[in-house]
Amino acid sequence: MAAITGQQFLDRLRKNPPTLYIDGERISDPTTHPSTRNMCQSLAGLYDLQHQPELKDALTYEDGGERHAISFMVPRSKDDLRRIGEAHRIRANYSLGFLGRAPDYMNANVMAAGLGAEYFGQCDASRPGSGNRDFAANMRRYYEHVRDNDLCLTHALTNPQVNRAKQASEMPDPYIALGVVEETEEGVIVRGARMMATLPIADEILVFPSTVLKENADKSRYAMGFGIPTNTPGLSFQCREPIDVGRDPEDHPLASRFDEQDAFVIFDDVLIPWERVFLLYDVELANKAYSGTDAVLHMAYQVVNLKIAKTEAFLGTAQSIVDAIGSGQFQHVQSKVAEIIVMLEIMKGLEAAAREGAQPNQYGVMTPARGPLDAARNYYPANHARLPELLQLLGASGIIMMPSKADREGPLGEQIAKYLQAGRATAEERLKLFRLAWDMSMSSFAGRQTLYERYFFGDPVRMHSALYEVFDKQPYVERIHAFLERENRHEAVAADD
Repeated sequence: MAAITGQQFLDRLRKNPPTLYIDGERISDPTTHPSTRNMCQSLAGLYDLQHQPELKDALTYEDGGERHAISFMVPRSKDDLRRIGEAHRIRANYSLGFLGRAPDYMNANVMAAGLGAEYFGQCDASRPGSGNRDFAANMRRYYEHVRDNDLCLTHALTNPQVNRAKQASEMPDPYIALGVVEETEEGVIVRGARMMATLPIADEILVFPSTVLKENADKSRYAMGFGIPTNTPGLSFQCREPIDVGRDPEDHPLASRFDEQDAFVIFDDVLIPWERVFLLYDVELANKAYSGTDAVLHMAYQVVNLKIAKTEAFLGTAQSIVDAIGSGQFQHVQSKVAEIIVMLEIMKGLEAAAREGAQPNQYGVMTPARGPLDAARNYYPANHARLPELLQLLGASGIIMMPSKADREGPLGEQIAKYLQAGRATAEERLKLFRLAWDMSMSSFAGRQTLYERYFFGDPVRMHSALYEVFDKQPYVERIHAFLERENRHEAVAADD
């Protein structure tokens, strides 16, 4: 099938709908249900982009006579990375960067894991050459399966937030956290739950470890990796309350299109076929799965490009507000817009540094440099909240006093057109713009985005700690020591000489 169209994606969802629950109801067809149909249509539009004649070469590549989404392409050169990065930004621009888990994010994951499949072959539970229990072969085949069918994946990383002071095995039920119950001839049976699956409106779910497992034993029931369809028997997604409440896109321009949903995932004795198992019981391999395959770096590269697109959207909206109400001559206004420009250029610089510093990894994959990506992964979550705040400061009360589209077309339409016009925009133009600013900065959609960005890469404290541990600080320490010990007769002499 290779690169699919939007209609093919919708048809596939109708045929094999994920097991979603929203507001106490099982969603039998996500393409028609009021809480999910708009997101399905947006995803369909995202898939249709790769078939637009002017974008075909930018978003797809040819391999074996088939065209695949370029996010599956194995980068062998820096130019390949450049092409992949440009494709990430094109896709991100479709949602103004507000679709946090677009399919290309997980595509980067399975590409890196598939090329680094040897990593999973180290697992003691693997049976190399055995067919369906050869974990390296399983991972390699899974990458090809997802690529060749252009599947949409979600993933679930963390255990339920029950008691952070205790290990998973110390919970009231040892299967609150997802764990292996038993092995069978067909595969492994797992039970428990995982948080948090963003974009559960997907074809399959990939379960990998994210946070470090704290079990003491080398063999742990909680260490696992696998991928299965989202309608697998015993698998359920309990979604949060929808943010898309059925309003006109002019009133809720982002929430009505890009409520990607979040869910916790329940595994009620789910059978994972051996051919879909990639890792089992090995705590050390589980804890290093993303770094050991360099998947974390290719995923981070997608995210950095996504955040560039999102920051550009904030800049464009901020300047549009300034242009509309004629406030650009004030220095405090210029200063606020300049803050966004600085953040944008920092992110663009980090992307360029990661790409230009790329090196082939042990699997022959051209891999972005870790240092700039680690900097971006720590910088953006710490500073993103300033972006919606700046829109609030620039728009002020204008982001509150916003009659709806129905109001503009109602009995007071003429008065609204008169009193809510802007110096350089009609009332309709101004209200559409300010509605977007509101959905970016103040709505429930915006609130979820702000928290999401804060923890997108993980706990910020742990992220800083991880950066401290991996960054090579010694050359700079040695430079300081050398300076302190240096003697140079041409430098300043002591005051008493």
